[in-house]
Amino acid sequence: MRTSELRGQDAKALGTQLADLERQLFDLKYQWQSEESPDTSRKAKLRRDIARIKTILREMELASAKQEEVKQ
Repeated sequence: MRTSELRGQDAKALGTQLADLERQLFDLKYQWQSEESPDTSRKAKLRRDIARIKTILREMELASAKQEEVKQ
């Protein structure tokens, strides 16, 4: 998942993706315990994707707050 792809989406779509990724990470934690040779890189990739989305959502929040501040 690239940040340029994420920046083109609206906050609602990003929130939906974030919830989906967090659910995948939750499920992966339980699957990981039962597997003999789990894919360790999958967990790290999910955590990075979650962090990217949270960062972009925060940037959007700050940008809208700044626009409201300028209007006043």
